[in-house]
Amino acid sequence: MAGNIPKSERETGVILGFLEEAEAWQLLSAQFPSKVGGKPAWLSQQNLPTLPEIECEKCQTPLVFLLQVYAPLVGYERSFHRTLYVFCCKTPACYTRNDSRCFKVYRSQLRRENEFYSFNPPPDEKPADPGDEHRILSTGVKLCYLCGCPGQKACSRCHLVTYCSKEHQVIDWKQRHKKECCDEAASVASEILNSFVFPERELVTEPEKLPVKHEELCASNSSEQVNYTSDLEEKELESMAFHETRDSKVFLKFKKCIATEPHQVLRYCREGSPLWLSSEHVPIKAEVPKCPCGAERTFEFQIMPQLLNHLKVDRKDASIDWGTLVIYTCTDSCDQGNKYSPEFIWKQDFSEDRVL
Repeated sequence: MAGNIPKSERETGVILGFLEEAEAWQLLSAQFPSKVGGKPAWLSQQNLPTLPEIECEKCQTPLVFLLQVYAPLVGYERSFHRTLYVFCCKTPACYTRNDSRCFKVYRSQLRRENEFYSFNPPPDEKPADPGDEHRILSTGVKLCYLCGCPGQKACSRCHLVTYCSKEHQVIDWKQRHKKECCDEAASVASEILNSFVFPERELVTEPEKLPVKHEELCASNSSEQVNYTSDLEEKELESMAFHETRDSKVFLKFKKCIATEPHQVLRYCREGSPLWLSSEHVPIKAEVPKCPCGAERTFEFQIMPQLLNHLKVDRKDASIDWGTLVIYTCTDSCDQGNKYSPEFIWKQDFSEDRVL
């Protein structure tokens, strides 16, 4: 409660996301989880995005599941259940500066009364038979053994496992399936050895509380004013100094705002404002496309660079990387039945001379 917050602290309206261990059953679809890594816990059990919808626009390989956020909207019956999914490419070369073409975002939502889940909240205990939803959904949709996306290609030898693409079939054949083909028991037992997906953790949330002096900084959008002279050279120098000062202030704001909770991996504030880490490559309104329904898109949440530490993607030669990933969604959260609706993502990287 707000009354219990020390006077030196104040809630900002932002919800922070952190990673925690969880039991596997707690991250299944019926528990409506928010999570990072592993395979998607699909909300709607039909009309899932398939290739080429979930392939990298740069290298045309299938994307891998990064995270999902359960974010129902109060007062909207059509989005009583609502989950946002983020996918990314695992090819480091695709991560060029401020380029978001190696990411995709999808939104799924359902009414409280639907054909997949109980009208009542799920019990807070392990189900007697959790099933195997990472292989086949209740609707009969088969999933890729490697990534958990719709699998339309089956192994021609055993016909027991399916894949979303030839690329993922080849990876799994080399990694595991060559030794286990035609041995169903071995295939099931080795599920935990799938090293292709990111490490799986639950996303837990809590309100952001900042010291008042930090909150004032984080709320400030002021910039230093520069008095220009008529001398062209001096104006150019001052312009460069102004840009550097402005970028430094934005970066300082970023560092100050995350200093009290350095392990945050996500910031959620629908219709709020992102926490930018640079004054460069900040989108103007026209650069955030409208939803196909015609509604504007609004900021909903952002993924922080701290998540990269958990993903274990560092390599000596190259690595996937970002400064922050900012997700914009349909203001109306439009109803497209059980379809997964594409949303918009903006990638902003650190300035070249900045480090976190």
